[in-house]
Amino acid sequence: MTFEQAWAAARDVEGWLTEAQARRLHGAAAAVGAGGDVVRVVEIGSFRGRSAIVLASAGAEVVCIDPHAGSDRGPQEIAADAERGAADLEAFRANLARAGVADRVRHVRAFSGAALDEVPGPVDVLFVDGAHRFAPARADLVRWGGRVRAGGRMLVHDAWSSISVTLALMATTVFGRRWRYVGREGSLAEFVREDVHGAGNAARQLRELPWFARNVGVKALIVARLRRGPWPY
Repeated sequence: MTFEQAWAAARDVEGWLTEAQARRLHGAAAAVGAGGDVVRVVEIGSFRGRSAIVLASAGAEVVCIDPHAGSDRGPQEIAADAERGAADLEAFRANLARAGVADRVRHVRAFSGAALDEVPGPVDVLFVDGAHRFAPARADLVRWGGRVRAGGRMLVHDAWSSISVTLALMATTVFGRRWRYVGREGSLAEFVREDVHGAGNAARQLRELPWFARNVGVKALIVARLRRGPWPY
């Protein structure tokens, strides 16, 4: 499926992925291709399926990890809510079926830390959009990032936008030696798993901090009702 077809199927699904970010996700998944029984793409945080549709439309097998507990849906919806989670799950399944990609998606209904044993083998593309609190965000980058094969890609949503996600990146990728920073599309950051030497990789990421500060300021103004949206993604 072309990106245009994938976006046509996904754009009306509730979510925060922009068209430009979806194009980057689709390109990363399309580069993998169909892989038989090998797990190619893992998504942490699926919500109602917008990004899952984009990834699966590229032809790869996608494992979607989301407990659909009604928690971590945004800054005002952190606590679990069973009714909200059930509604999200129903919408997720219906959206995948409507887009015609349900047969290429395996859903693991669990928190990401509990799902590690559910996905054997290496991962080619990892999309991280799970809980935006520091501890779980860092754990996803470390534990799931460690499953990505050499040369594979990791894409992180709300990078340089969410305070906790940015702190998790600072603790793992900025000064680490395993992830080369490719760049970003809005708040979607892309990394390639490879050995990194020298200070250039850290410098490229640190140059995003003024944009991060701008995003935090915009969010503060919106919360204080001194500015209207949109929320920076």
